[in-house]
Amino acid sequence: MTRLHRSALALRLLITSLLALSSMASSAAELTVSAAASLSNAFKEMAPAFEAAHPGHKLLLNFAASDALLAQISKGAPVDVFASADQETMDKAEAQKLLQPGTRRHFAANSLVLVTPAEGGLALKSLAELARPEVKRIALGKPEGVPAGRYAKGALAAARLWPVVEAKAVYAINVRQALDYVARGEVEAGFVYGSDATAQKDKVRVLFAVPTETPIRYPVAAIAGSARAELAGQFIAYLLSPAGQVVLARHGFLKP
Repeated sequence: MTRLHRSALALRLLITSLLALSSMASSAAELTVSAAASLSNAFKEMAPAFEAAHPGHKLLLNFAASDALLAQISKGAPVDVFASADQETMDKAEAQKLLQPGTRRHFAANSLVLVTPAEGGLALKSLAELARPEVKRIALGKPEGVPAGRYAKGALAAARLWPVVEAKAVYAINVRQALDYVARGEVEAGFVYGSDATAQKDKVRVLFAVPTETPIRYPVAAIAGSARAELAGQFIAYLLSPAGQVVLARHGFLKP
């Protein structure tokens, strides 16, 4: 083979490689998932495994209170998948026709618990004991915008204790902020999900589970108009798969 032939062959191989790389780049996609703050640790752990199963694709995670995420989506934020911490918020998304029909699924459940700082926390045995004078500050998500706060308010209202707690309430913009208030010892007690307590088990102590009027179930759905509908469906399927459920269980979530 002459030098000219070798050069021509090398050029063809280079062009072929560049075309292949270009094809891979054009087929790659970034999937944006907006998820409730309580899902942070679990979804972050899932991301590498999902990306490994879908080469060339990147998972972009956005966490906040479910209500705040819905507001972003309704204003046109480029989101492909929405995972909420309650049915009410997802119902609103569906009513606004923001969801891709037929994609809504329940993928996890949770519990509401009362926690106290691990060191020096009060040994409260019932919701009624939140009225004790030693309990000066109680953290919870703002009910108007945070599902965990709504669950807490509902439970307290049912026990006729909402006025007592409202007077001592330190409101958080999401459930993880409420958890941080307790972990840092800035409040005497706080209402968070059982999964959140697992995330800070060395800094908070679970006192007891709080009964809620409605079960705490997490729905997920693909967003209408997403350019990555197929990949969105694959992510939802992954959440429901044995591998996804194992990760969720490890982070304190219950079966859907």
